[in-house]
Amino acid sequence: MPKILLFSDSHSHIEPKLHPYLESADEIWHAGDIGSMQVVEWMEEYNKPIRGVYGNVDFGELKMRFPEDNIFTIEDVKVWMTHIGGYPGRYSSRVRSLFAEIQPMLFICGHSHMVKLEQDEKLGHWVFNPGAAGNHGFHQVKTAISFDINRNNITNVEVINLGQRGT
Repeated sequence: MPKILLFSDSHSHIEPKLHPYLESADEIWHAGDIGSMQVVEWMEEYNKPIRGVYGNVDFGELKMRFPEDNIFTIEDVKVWMTHIGGYPGRYSSRVRSLFAEIQPMLFICGHSHMVKLEQDEKLGHWVFNPGAAGNHGFHQVKTAISFDINRNNITNVEVINLGQRGT
């Protein structure tokens, strides 16, 4: 039963309040707008598997390291991670056109800087957006999400409040 730490929209910010969550996670997932390789190097210091995607502020080495779409299965949960995705009723046109083909159980995106944990009952999957763990953007509170995957169940979901933006 792997424990996942999911965050996004770091925008080059290394958030020290994530340390205990990074320590206890089995895998680290970043849903884009990493911002710099320093953030990747910081995640690598924890010696955990890292899964991620590039976002609209990620260029060069980050785009070479991470795909636009990361589609994988962990335990029995098919995951689709991309940076710009939307949410039920307001998916981006690119994402909307791929759901029938990919059919994830868990759809993860970033970009909005707003936490979202929602079930899309029409398409039959969960949507997770961890908000933003960085200081750049309009959000007021930095956030991340921790959860466990047990076979085909997503459990122990926790929205992590990392404090006010800019602190």
